[in-house]
Amino acid sequence: TSIFDPVLCEILYSWFSSEDCTILDPFAGGSTRGIMSAFLNRNYIGIDVREEQILENRVQLEFQNTDQNIQWIHGNSENIDQLVDQEVDLIFTCPPYFDLEVYSDLEDDISNKSYNDFLTSYKTIIKKSCELLKEDRFAIFVIGDVRDKKGMYRNIVSKTIEYFLDADLYLYNTIILKTALATHSKRAARPFKATRKVCKCHQDILIFLKGDPKKATEFCGEVDVLEIDDEV
Repeated sequence: TSIFDPVLCEILYSWFSSEDCTILDPFAGGSTRGIMSAFLNRNYIGIDVREEQILENRVQLEFQNTDQNIQWIHGNSENIDQLVDQEVDLIFTCPPYFDLEVYSDLEDDISNKSYNDFLTSYKTIIKKSCELLKEDRFAIFVIGDVRDKKGMYRNIVSKTIEYFLDADLYLYNTIILKTALATHSKRAARPFKATRKVCKCHQDILIFLKGDPKKATEFCGEVDVLEIDDEV
């Protein structure tokens, strides 16, 4: 299975949250997003349905010297309103791309469900997570699309946007995350000749806003950026 990019964590945490804030991750998976929260002086609550993954994340946290409150909770994020008893300052996660990767054989693992059941659970998790998000804050989902058995895109990206809009958040920014080409060059020719399918080598970073953009930006604090008139 894929490993989340720690550099992407560093950038997005720095841009869209502040030190000592609390980050909620409803699809925690591995330890990267939690460990990077500690490095950047943020608190973190990550939820995952796989107990063995939660236990491994906690072991890895023992090697970190941090005063931050980093929590991994074993549970089903469809019940996130029962698992988390506080408001949070940022939602940041990378949900399952439906059945693109196999994470477990658990019934509660939404990547094992039918597509319609996956969408129902996915919408519930987004809505309940957004209810825990404070006003004037951001939510970030890193998501990519997948094809069905006929080779057609399922359009999970659009579904994600739809569910956030239903939860009364605005789509505020979109960023294209270019992924490593890896074996694309070797794999691209044959399916393209047969079906005109091109290899997909990007993911979408969807940034949503709850409340007022100026207040949300003020909460995040100063950020270092190179302006066009700055000397390099």
